[in-house]
Amino acid sequence: MNSNAERRLLKDLKKMEAENENSGITATPDDDSLFRWRAVIFGPEDTEWEGGVFRLVLEFTDEYPNKAPKVKFLTKMYHPNIYNDGSICLDILSSMWSPVYDISSILTSIQSLLCDPNTKSPANNEAAELFSKNYKEYVQRVKEVVEASLLDDE
Repeated sequence: MNSNAERRLLKDLKKMEAENENSGITATPDDDSLFRWRAVIFGPEDTEWEGGVFRLVLEFTDEYPNKAPKVKFLTKMYHPNIYNDGSICLDILSSMWSPVYDISSILTSIQSLLCDPNTKSPANNEAAELFSKNYKEYVQRVKEVVEASLLDDE
């Protein structure tokens, strides 16, 4: 364990274990690699996402925390800022990245993005347009995603 990235990932893991019991997010390293993590975000209560269980993968390089991880949803999503392949359009994962962000703050930001999309910078134009022009239909599509997430056991 001599790289800065490894030390930081272990620190992030300890923080996740200590702080996030009731936060609606979990993450742990995947099998034998500290550089690939599996995460789960639970849909926030009192939102259209409530009840959903959304799986993600985070991939880190030796440059972490100076370089953002690649984060993708494994669960099929319908959201203005999530591409069809599960990639997430979120400024802190690209242009606004800072080493102060840790795994917990990344996942918390993604969880809040679910309920507060940025329709001005869409990854999914259809979802962004529906969110803006027919919110009721958008909510129906989200509820379908929530239902499907419960059946998705990979």
